[in-house]
Amino acid sequence: MNGSTASRGNARMSPARGSARAPRGWNGRRGRGPTAALGLVLAGVAAFAAACGGGSDSAAEGGSSSPSHAAGGSASAPAAAGSGAGAVADIRSTGGDLGTHLVDGSGKTLYLFVKDKAGASRCTGDCAAAWPPVTAKAAPRAGSGVTAAKLTLVKRSDGTTQVAYAGHPLYYFAGDTAAGDTKGQGVDGFGAKWWLVGPDGGQITKTAAPTAAGGGSGGGVY
Repeated sequence: MNGSTASRGNARMSPARGSARAPRGWNGRRGRGPTAALGLVLAGVAAFAAACGGGSDSAAEGGSSSPSHAAGGSASAPAAAGSGAGAVADIRSTGGDLGTHLVDGSGKTLYLFVKDKAGASRCTGDCAAAWPPVTAKAAPRAGSGVTAAKLTLVKRSDGTTQVAYAGHPLYYFAGDTAAGDTKGQGVDGFGAKWWLVGPDGGQITKTAAPTAAGGGSGGGVY
């Protein structure tokens, strides 16, 4: 009786033990179930996304600073470019031993070149170095004793604009070092004579004594 009862009890218990077993990886003791594994995967994805998002934000913030530097650089450009813009020449007349003639606003003597024709300058290169043209970027201003209507601007071969009076492009003389100097008067250089310019637009051909002329007869030098 007891043996039969034990056998029947064992038979009843066997299914219970069998049903209590679960495949590995499906309970807390033998492995993590799908829910736990999925949670870890999602956590990893979230961490990765956060890391990528932080990098892009910092990159975006870092990149946004670049335009400000570029804007700062571009803002300084117009100031530099505009430093000579609108330069205006002041032309007036003054009296002297050679007669009343044109000078600039600082009193430096101005000359015409007989070789110039039809308002076009024939003085370039070495000639322009010895006889710098009077240039301006805006209409010249007429000072005392000068007729404003006679002042114009003419285009030079290098693209700059030169002040002209009564159709004569105007020049300085490199040998004149101070206001009032007229050392270029009557110089024969670069193929023609150089003369002072009168308020009427005509050339002044009066010359001073050779010693005062500063060696102006040496046309081969200029």
